[in-house]
Amino acid sequence: MATITNPLDLDRIDLRILRALARDGRMSWSDLAVEVGLSLTPTLRRVRRLEQDGVIRGYSARLDETRLIGSMAVFISVTLERQVDEVLNAFEAAVAKVPEVMGGYLMSGGTDYFLHAFVRDLDHYRGLLGQLTRLEGIAHIQSSFVLKTFVSRTAPLLD
Repeated sequence: MATITNPLDLDRIDLRILRALARDGRMSWSDLAVEVGLSLTPTLRRVRRLEQDGVIRGYSARLDETRLIGSMAVFISVTLERQVDEVLNAFEAAVAKVPEVMGGYLMSGGTDYFLHAFVRDLDHYRGLLGQLTRLEGIAHIQSSFVLKTFVSRTAPLLD
């Protein structure tokens, strides 16, 4: 199985800690220590170091967007009329306030932005599309609906 390289030179215990916390960020420190085969103090020392080094950015609950927003995932390509800072910044600020948009990416190539959104149904999508087309500076929008998700990770594969 292919996995990412280890640019930080993390040892096998660090990788075990990361895998365990990626799987269950709410596990107790004592359960984590048992799982990685260390006592509590060295386990906590390693976790703190991984946090300080920025390898662990934080802990959060994974919410189910399909239950909260809708089960139809859509990727939306947006091309702007002009790619100047004021237009880019205004677009990003406006889209950041749209609850259906779960991810937004400034792209290279033929599309300026790629948005990942969830909607309940086509009527909901039309409402979202209407919101987006009313934004200043939009030249073109193209959408693709997800038929099947086959990979969705919250952390990279660690070897």
